[in-house]
Amino acid sequence: MKQEVSIMEDGSRREDHMAPNVVSRLKIKNECIRVVLAETLCTFIMMVFGLGTVAQVVTGNGAFGEYFSINVGFGLSVAMGVHVGGKVSGAHMNAAVSFTMCVFGRLRWKMFPLYVFAQFLGSFLAAGTIFLLYYDAIHHYCGGNFTVSGPKATAGIFATYPAPYISIYTGFFDQVLGTAMLLLCLMALADRRNQPVVSGGEPVGVGLLVLLIGISMGSNSGYAINPTRDLGPRVFTLMAGWGMEVFR
Repeated sequence: MKQEVSIMEDGSRREDHMAPNVVSRLKIKNECIRVVLAETLCTFIMMVFGLGTVAQVVTGNGAFGEYFSINVGFGLSVAMGVHVGGKVSGAHMNAAVSFTMCVFGRLRWKMFPLYVFAQFLGSFLAAGTIFLLYYDAIHHYCGGNFTVSGPKATAGIFATYPAPYISIYTGFFDQVLGTAMLLLCLMALADRRNQPVVSGGEPVGVGLLVLLIGISMGSNSGYAINPTRDLGPRVFTLMAGWGMEVFR
């Protein structure tokens, strides 16, 4: 009996010893790879939830939500993205944020192309995922006619487009102001010498900020305030059947 107990204890110790080794072998030690994977994943998470919200609202003709649903959906999706990648890459999920971090010396410039690539890739993959998930709904809604504008337009599910009544100058100012407000408030939330958000509350603070921008500055151009968030899905729609109209 004692011998059996001894064997079981030895086996248990051996398993405990092996577990850390397996985990350590699976760990990715290269910083660049870890950052790219984390930034891609958190951007993907943000965009799948965000675009999924838009898809439900558009294809459901208001039965599954309205404009405010999109605001809340993107706010929560940004919070989830920060939770997923915040400790590894910082969860920028936005080329404008990464550029600003470089300007202020909080990110090395050589990392900037990696961040932009990861954000673009995450957004592109998220657009493809939502397209597959809602393909039947989109096809039923528009009858298979993928258009950018008009009463049954569906390109706006994936990328942002200006309202028909605004000028180019208004659209430009809208995006500059919205992005500037985003970056100013993000820097304030992280400023330890000022009034930072409580430790661990960063995802909620950033999510509420995106929600606030959406409900106050979203109607003109859809508050993209994010080059990579918009470009990835836009390129996907170009390839998926909407054509060059997505860039006009």
